[in-house]
Amino acid sequence: MLRTIAAHAATVALTLVLVFVFFGPRLVLRGSAQRGAGVDQSRDVPIAPLDAPSRDLDPTIRTELQTPPAVQAPPAKPEEILKDLDADERNNVSIYANVNKSVVNITTESEGIGFFGDESSSGSGSGFVIDKQGHVMTNFHVIQGAGAVRVTLFDGSTHPAKVIGQDASNDVAVLAVNVAADKLFPVVFGDSSRVMVGQKILALGNPFGLERTLTTGIVSSLDRSLKAKNGRMIKGIIQTDAAINPGNSGGPLLNAHGQVIGMNTAIVSQVGQSAGISFAVPINAIARILKPLIEKGRVIRGDLGIARVYATGEGLLVVQLVPGGPAEEAGIQPAQVRQERLGMGFVRRYLDTDSADLIVAIEHRRVKTVDELLNEVEKHPPGATIRVTVVREEKPVDIQVTLGES
Repeated sequence: MLRTIAAHAATVALTLVLVFVFFGPRLVLRGSAQRGAGVDQSRDVPIAPLDAPSRDLDPTIRTELQTPPAVQAPPAKPEEILKDLDADERNNVSIYANVNKSVVNITTESEGIGFFGDESSSGSGSGFVIDKQGHVMTNFHVIQGAGAVRVTLFDGSTHPAKVIGQDASNDVAVLAVNVAADKLFPVVFGDSSRVMVGQKILALGNPFGLERTLTTGIVSSLDRSLKAKNGRMIKGIIQTDAAINPGNSGGPLLNAHGQVIGMNTAIVSQVGQSAGISFAVPINAIARILKPLIEKGRVIRGDLGIARVYATGEGLLVVQLVPGGPAEEAGIQPAQVRQERLGMGFVRRYLDTDSADLIVAIEHRRVKTVDELLNEVEKHPPGATIRVTVVREEKPVDIQVTLGES
């Protein structure tokens, strides 16, 4: 019996010792805090302030008391972000910030007769503001056949637009919107004659309706030719590798100074999406026809007054002239209609090509196709006198022709 009592006593004693070892400091701390709250503060009882570390505090408690609440850092300012970018990135950001407000989204609607009766169709493209009077430039093929055209500005406002000028030969159209001048941010024209292969370019537009999208690349080649909707060849086309997709048509092509050097017009792709080859009409070619497009609605070009020619590979054989036109007045000779009697009262009529002039040059620039002929002639305004070189009776002859108007 005594041994049992002694064993229990030993167990109790050991338990008390272990409790004191593991929980003693916390019990002492709690008792001190309670005594400090209930006794006169003039007594010599050490109470540590909350902002001062104490040797008696549990390490976990000490950490919680000393660590201030987490404070979220304020968002970085744009100028601070720019400092972390390299020079090329800063250039891209700056150009987008300066030019994106100039780019507009163009939507069109047209009516037609389909299998089930009257049907309507819609399309979209890009454009850019060129002055404070509300003139917007885009591609001719963007608005071709449209019954209604609307322009959406950078602020999301949509306005009806009127087509005031178009030129299918250069795939250019000019729209007019009635908008307050403070909502219009015109682009700055550059000089496309100074463009070089390899230089950086940027394209802005609305691919797939995603407004004011920026893509970058380089000039891949120059002086490409591209067939316009009316069959004419557009000369001097700029080829780039910038990502251009449906909806980009009519948007500006920019140089590293943010100046417009071309208007995005087409892509080469088997699937109708960007494949690394895109084209832009040079801005110098557009600038030359901009004034007549705005003032007269079309481009006034010089005209030779030749109705029909036949391409021979060496030049253009004159088949038919416009009666009373510039070429006829200047003395250019077309093919003559001859008659041949076949007997029994039958007469065969035929063109005697040997009697026709063969046009080989305009202002001493060689021409072999109709497109080359028109391009050379249309470099000159109506009323200008140009030299047309023809081969007549196997000899070259220069003929002075005063151009008419087409």
